[in-house]
Amino acid sequence: MKTAEHISTDFHELRVHRLDMAHPGDISSLASILDTGRARAEDIVAVIGKTEGNGGVNDFTRGYFTQSLFSLLGRHLDRPAQALQEEIPCILSGGTEGVLSPHYLVFERSAATADSAAGPALAIGRALSSPVPAHEIGRWAHVQSVAETVRTALLDARIENSADVAFVQVKCPCVTSSRAQAAAAAGHTVLTADPNRSMAFARAAGAFGVALALGEIEDTAELESMMLNDFSTFSPRASISSGVEVSANEVVVLGHSAQWRGPLRMACEPMSDALDVGAVVKALAQLGLDASPQLSAADLARVAGVLVKCEPDRRGRIRGARHTMLDDTDINAQRHIRGALGGVVAAVLGNSQIFVSGGAEHQGPDGGGLVAIIASVA
Repeated sequence: MKTAEHISTDFHELRVHRLDMAHPGDISSLASILDTGRARAEDIVAVIGKTEGNGGVNDFTRGYFTQSLFSLLGRHLDRPAQALQEEIPCILSGGTEGVLSPHYLVFERSAATADSAAGPALAIGRALSSPVPAHEIGRWAHVQSVAETVRTALLDARIENSADVAFVQVKCPCVTSSRAQAAAAAGHTVLTADPNRSMAFARAAGAFGVALALGEIEDTAELESMMLNDFSTFSPRASISSGVEVSANEVVVLGHSAQWRGPLRMACEPMSDALDVGAVVKALAQLGLDASPQLSAADLARVAGVLVKCEPDRRGRIRGARHTMLDDTDINAQRHIRGALGGVVAAVLGNSQIFVSGGAEHQGPDGGGLVAIIASVA
């Protein structure tokens, strides 16, 4: 486990920059705010973004962006890009179907100033685990690894009560054919050698790991059989992605702490299905934002980031009506649901820069997901 950097007892403040990209390797918007002093490279603790790839195993847009990001930060900090990549989570989800726009959120942690708004305020913590062996991916050892990493991120955020956690974003590794072969050569057996199935198991393990760290489930390996089987067990605060571009669990915890200052707050609500506009409206209302039926320009300006998890209902129906997402051999079901839910949430906000990630196994209600919103409060 890579331990979090030492955090002083002074108050901290979180700033979030939502930046666009012209292509998967475009980090010019970040370069601009670094050059003009609107952001400081040394204060950046995490990046979460959406690239325009397919979101699958062979989505290399995520690695392209990661390489470009750490090359830029390495130049600013005069440090090797690889070393930074082992410290700063860069959690990416591919797929910007429909009206979704490629973009990324840059999280800065800095010392609060004398005029910073009083807390409790939104806090951030980050942590990276040791590399996860291929034969552990999707198994209980993987769950425990994620839980340990989440606990380290909680300490980094200085969040003492798990009830104060609003949202946990995790990126887990998956099993590729080469990783499966290497495991077999070492005498190990992977849970599945199918990369797509492995991504699903990794997301399930990530969700169970978050639930374990937050006290939502017990630490018992007997629960391993529930992953991808019993979808009544889920974490309403976990958002998990998986990909070939990582070998360890990368974790970002967002919650509220009295040791933080500033105007940012976060609300997270479970979505019962892909049509649950009410959950989006409820999350906005918790932040003092009124969607009636869409946010005003003034209210939209207060929104710093929106993160959504979604899943095509595996029972094949939405509110009693049949859907065909699972039976379409031309378009993957995850691409269907990202495009559909992206349109629903974007319409409520009046903005298309939304992180919508498919594969919501055990992340929110079965057939639904969750919506999390970061905004400045009055």
